[in-house]
Amino acid sequence: MKGVLLINLGSPDSPEKKDVKKYLSQFLMDERVIDEPLWLRTLLVKGIILNTRPKKSARAYKKIWWDEGSPLIVLSNRLINKVKKITSVPMALAMRYGNPSIKSGIEELVNKGIDEILLIPLYPQHAMASTETILVLADQIKNEFFPKIKFTNLPAFYNHSDYIRVLSNSVQDYLKDKEWEHLLFSYHGIPERHIRKTDITKSHCKIDGSCCQTTSPAHDFCYRHQCYETTKKVVEYLGLKEGTYSSSFQSRLAGQPWLKPYTDKVIEGFAKSGTKNMAIVTPAFVSDCLETLEEIGMEAKEDFIEKGGEQFHVIPCLNDDLDWVKTLSRWVDEWAVS
Repeated sequence: MKGVLLINLGSPDSPEKKDVKKYLSQFLMDERVIDEPLWLRTLLVKGIILNTRPKKSARAYKKIWWDEGSPLIVLSNRLINKVKKITSVPMALAMRYGNPSIKSGIEELVNKGIDEILLIPLYPQHAMASTETILVLADQIKNEFFPKIKFTNLPAFYNHSDYIRVLSNSVQDYLKDKEWEHLLFSYHGIPERHIRKTDITKSHCKIDGSCCQTTSPAHDFCYRHQCYETTKKVVEYLGLKEGTYSSSFQSRLAGQPWLKPYTDKVIEGFAKSGTKNMAIVTPAFVSDCLETLEEIGMEAKEDFIEKGGEQFHVIPCLNDDLDWVKTLSRWVDEWAVS
């Protein structure tokens, strides 16, 4: 019997410092997030970051926390509950970090008699610190606790025609009555070395301005290429004119080269150069979360206006959009009968 496990990033159990610290510890100690040797990762995370960051992050979470709980968890639950109304395939929800855990999600399905599970990481683009860490942990849990279960995983859907259509229509619908001069596609940042580590050819990804446009097997796992392809496909779908859009990367950590250009610097540059009306979409996320609601919807908006901008339109993630719900349901049903 087949079932589906939807997996998102995760969230603290509450916006209180102790829960945020627990969540950040689990997240940042992941060797695919901070890919340093264990001794150095432990020193950085437990010796430095967890002594300062939880307080600041807790303040940020409190700014966006809903009465129902964490926006990402609430929105993920809304999504799966709507999908369940369309498909008859059993489904469960899990988070890579925090609750509900991947183990509890698998267990929920197994208790329903499921012996084959489709894993759907809710990330359009493949990255070591997102898709890969989900699949690796799921395999570890399966081998230890559920050895008879069979896994299949949904590939990155960054350029899938259904996803591009849904994303493009959401952008168009949101902006149809608004004035805007430039549309910024802001993707979550990752260290440049992650791109090179996931290069299966060990030679293609040079991050030199041309490798992402040169056909290569490396593109199957190259986050940077897949981000730019998402932008390219949406631009083509919407017929946007050259110069009215660009891509950038947000949420970097200090001390090492991350993917450029940086979102905050790009936004500041547009404001200072006279752009008054700007729109921003965050296609690395399917559910609104701290990075979209606080970092973009509050901090970036405030910075843009302080530097001379006037209107800053933050396009919501797909969340539980009906077209997105129908698309996911169709993908699930197609897999179930395959």
